[in-house]
Amino acid sequence: MASIPAYEALASDLRKLGVSHAFGLMSDDTALLIAALDAMGVRFHAARHENNAIAMAEGYAAATGGLGIAVLGRGPATANGLHGATYAQRSGSRVLLVLGYPSTAPLSPDAYGPDTKAFDAVGVLRAAGLRTLIATDATTARRTLAEAVSATREGAVALLLPVNVQKGMIDVAATDPGSVAEGERTPRRARTAAIESSAALLGKSRRPLLLAGRGAHRAGARDALIRLADHVGAAMATTAKAKDMFRGHRLNCGVVGSFSHSAGRRIIDQADCIVAFGAALTQRTTSMGLALPAAAPMIHVEEVRANIGRWYPADVAVVADARLAAEQLLEALPARTEKPLHDEAVWRSLANFDPARDFEAAETPRTMDPRLCAIELDRLLPRDRNVVYDAGNMLQAFTYLSVPGPANVKMTSDFASVGMGFGTALGFAIGSPERPTVFVVGDGGLFMTLGELETVVREGVPLIIAVMNDCAYGAELHYLKAHDMPVASSTFPDVDFAHVAEAFGFQTATVRTLDELRALAPLLAEPDGPILLDCKINASVAAPFMDEAAGPRRN
Repeated sequence: MASIPAYEALASDLRKLGVSHAFGLMSDDTALLIAALDAMGVRFHAARHENNAIAMAEGYAAATGGLGIAVLGRGPATANGLHGATYAQRSGSRVLLVLGYPSTAPLSPDAYGPDTKAFDAVGVLRAAGLRTLIATDATTARRTLAEAVSATREGAVALLLPVNVQKGMIDVAATDPGSVAEGERTPRRARTAAIESSAALLGKSRRPLLLAGRGAHRAGARDALIRLADHVGAAMATTAKAKDMFRGHRLNCGVVGSFSHSAGRRIIDQADCIVAFGAALTQRTTSMGLALPAAAPMIHVEEVRANIGRWYPADVAVVADARLAAEQLLEALPARTEKPLHDEAVWRSLANFDPARDFEAAETPRTMDPRLCAIELDRLLPRDRNVVYDAGNMLQAFTYLSVPGPANVKMTSDFASVGMGFGTALGFAIGSPERPTVFVVGDGGLFMTLGELETVVREGVPLIIAVMNDCAYGAELHYLKAHDMPVASSTFPDVDFAHVAEAFGFQTATVRTLDELRALAPLLAEPDGPILLDCKINASVAAPFMDEAAGPRRN
């Protein structure tokens, strides 16, 4: 037919863009569009809360590198999703929020009351930092959609669709917006002067450190950085978001900063020059400025000029793609014969490092030390895995759980918010079905999103959930302790999540000792369907970054 409803044409346009999965929560404002997407073969995954629906779209986008679509209603549905919308915007992933919006048609004379869904969506979404577009007419709606999809290259975008616009009849040929040109990223080479200045500093260095961030991973810089490290005698480390980028290399010092280990720190502390590639150098990487040797000059390589020196001082700025800059430095520098950090004693100290000896274990008869629990999970879980983390004190597990590389780890702390992890883990698992996804969450975060246990089973998502259950909002508990304040308001009863999850169809276990955890080896080695482990951990153990977050203590 030459004339069809706009919602049908919009669904068809999304399908032609290669969209195969969409996420959301059904509403009368967008029900027709959702049904059309489903009819065209786009799998619609329904969450139990709008925040989690948006997080699912973000997790899917993060896992695939593609476009994540979240479809929600207007008014209260949009308001419910504001938390997730802000998180998606800060994550930098390609997320398109398709939201219902009030009709642009004149108010019917039969309307005998107020619009109970009235809500200034444009104002609040823009305040949250999202670019917001409104389809004001059925004949231009497809062009507005194409513009919104194109704009997601810069981050999350909201497209508001009035119901009358969605229902408007349009001529398919006359309203065709044409193809959405994706365009190819053209890597930027560094200016010669920047390379010469960097090479001069590196040339004087005896113990350089190459620090890779997520930008280096996205640029495909791993091999170039390893060649440069071997050439100049450098050690290597990563930010948290580039975790395990150098896994397997003998001079891999692990993560710098809040999630570091002592063997890596001993080498990092010796650095007399640091070259950061595609790293934001935020407080978690620098441990509030304490993780990196203050006297070591910093060469900061970033493709976005405004990011250089934004959170940590840079002595030399190199505006360039991480891989190309590494290759340019390799050409500019002569090979070294004296490489103190490449001494056998150095790499043996890394090879022989045992994380369990990095702390004094704090177990009780009914709880595990959370660090030992994470170390044991690292051993028991499938090696080829994704790991998604919620926020909070349970992030101390991050140090001990390895992944194949940066593409397989996802932190959800961009909005410093507990509770964003569950939806993100669902979307990540759907976007990366070839390997199991492990979701690490605290009891506080799980309480906030408990309804999504049903989503896991209904959608058939093979998720492994490890609940680090300290019967508290752990971060707040330790914050109060640091300020000598009562902690009762931050603690919970000891709820057994295993029984709750079992009612939804999970395989479950309540785990209070390491021996009980080890007994689950057959279940975890070859997981079949969703699994939830309620890991009872000792609440007295604070994550290392809690001291950083607490700030000055009372005298």
